[in-house]
Amino acid sequence: MRLLQHKTEAYWFYRVLSLVYDRWVNPLFWTPAMRATALGVAALDDRSLATLDVGAGTGFTTEGIVERVDPECVTMLDQSPHQLARARAKPQLAGCAKLIGDAEDLPFATDRFDRYVSAGSIEYWPDPQRAVAEAYRVLRAGGRALIAGPVLPAHPLLRRLADAWMLFPTERQYRDWLLRAGFADMQVVTLAPPWYRSRRGPYAVAVNGTKPAPGASPLVLPPPSERVLAPMGPAGRLRASLRFAAGSLAGALFVPLAAALALRRRLQERRAR
Repeated sequence: MRLLQHKTEAYWFYRVLSLVYDRWVNPLFWTPAMRATALGVAALDDRSLATLDVGAGTGFTTEGIVERVDPECVTMLDQSPHQLARARAKPQLAGCAKLIGDAEDLPFATDRFDRYVSAGSIEYWPDPQRAVAEAYRVLRAGGRALIAGPVLPAHPLLRRLADAWMLFPTERQYRDWLLRAGFADMQVVTLAPPWYRSRRGPYAVAVNGTKPAPGASPLVLPPPSERVLAPMGPAGRLRASLRFAAGSLAGALFVPLAAALALRRRLQERRAR
């Protein structure tokens, strides 16, 4: 488990990050062009599709969804009230339902939605396989799930830093989680911001799958292992505090280091021309 791959630690991380998320994080790591590419394979081809955005945060991905689906048909879910507070301030998302909830224990009936979207949330899921099985459960037969997120960096220094910070799955892991949950007809697209120039591997992926039959996932899984802000004793609070501090530091280092490496790569390519 990575430092911030815990629900309580992620809650407090986004308590701080929500203040700068739209202005400083998205422009670097999750751009409108990346969002458009990801949503392009989500089959959002009918404005009446009942669509669930899990880990919706401030609503950046939801803004792309409501360009294709009527806001009244869209439900936003996130464990962070601070992120959703930012979403509530956006007029274009006023018609979307907004709920506090857990990706690993969705508060919806089985076979409820036509589309499931989650972008930039899997990094914090303690049990990704359970969350993907929940995505399967709440979709109707023929419904489609799109999960987008980063992959483990190829650069060795960034890899070590990222792997300490939060979950950076491999492309194979994304595929395997959806396949084991029961999804079929997989589609995968790679994503990257403009500054990313590495040829060692993709920056991020969006994986899309179809639910072939009604009902819950064929996987039988235990209840969620964590609850956000679950009561804990002094030792637990100390561990959580140390993980939060170290994870926040790793995240803070990741941003300038990634930008510096991208700049170095660009200068090397210019010299080689």
